[in-house]
Amino acid sequence: MRIAVDAMGGDHAPKAIIDGVQKSLTAFSDIEITLVGDENKIKPYITNNDRITILDAKEVIEPTDEPVRAVRRKKDSSMVKMAQEVSEGRADACISAGNTGALMTAGLFIVGRIDGIDRPALAPTLPTLDGSGFLLLDVGANVDAKPEHLVQYAMMGSIYAERVFPKSNPRVGLLNVGTEDKKGNDLTKKTFELLKASDLNFVGNVESRDLLEGVADVVVTDGFTGNIALKTIEGTALSVFKMLKETLTSSFTAKIAAGMMKPKLMQMKAKMDYSEYGGAALFGLKAPVIKAHGSSDENAIFHAIRQARDIVEKDVSAIIHQEVQKETTNES
Repeated sequence: MRIAVDAMGGDHAPKAIIDGVQKSLTAFSDIEITLVGDENKIKPYITNNDRITILDAKEVIEPTDEPVRAVRRKKDSSMVKMAQEVSEGRADACISAGNTGALMTAGLFIVGRIDGIDRPALAPTLPTLDGSGFLLLDVGANVDAKPEHLVQYAMMGSIYAERVFPKSNPRVGLLNVGTEDKKGNDLTKKTFELLKASDLNFVGNVESRDLLEGVADVVVTDGFTGNIALKTIEGTALSVFKMLKETLTSSFTAKIAAGMMKPKLMQMKAKMDYSEYGGAALFGLKAPVIKAHGSSDENAIFHAIRQARDIVEKDVSAIIHQEVQKETTNES
């Protein structure tokens, strides 16, 4: 299995990217990595080139670049050449911590969409208090969505949860302003009826306050709402840990208590660290495309690679394609 990695994307590239790659090669003997980026900047950080291939790319798509224009004009960029490795069959999946919009554009127009999928969805796995996690989609690939799109998100998310988590008959929830059946706007009301009539294990409407309690294994919503939910969860977690740190370092007594509590606090931090669950997968494409967080460190890149490996190994993209074709056949 070969995974293409954008070595130049992200706040801490290329060092953090390469460190994460080398950690993954130690952990997984069945993967090979193509590092895409400026060869002169990549080579100094490689301590073991076993199973690493470098594909030289002199351009970088910057966070401030307009996504579509950048993908079209920067043909020699690390992100574009990474996506081409997948589209031309030289890699099974790709990962980037770079410009999110550009990665979605490259995924859609270079890797390609599965026939029958109307719109791909960006889906991170987020933490739950019991440590199992849940999949949230969409978180920004499509700001506007139709009920039929959300049903496709639910189908794709269910396949992923069943194959990768793994969860038998994963629970699907619809993010809404209340749990009652008739709650919500026109989009959620119509989506509710379609999900209720589907073969999915639909558990009904779920509220954002219950997400970390593990109320569902897969939660679907439109990209606008999903992005707000994602950023709220991230921001709240960061603020809580910041307040804890300030409190536990505010006095000598507090510092002593913090030292005694440190192992438990580290366990809690690890449980709520979204990077432990991998990146955000772009579902609905012909091959796995993973968006790692822009601030990804070595550990986050390692888990993004682990996630890409799982998706390829479990044949998630192919099963999504089969399910879509089955639905199309049934409708005709």
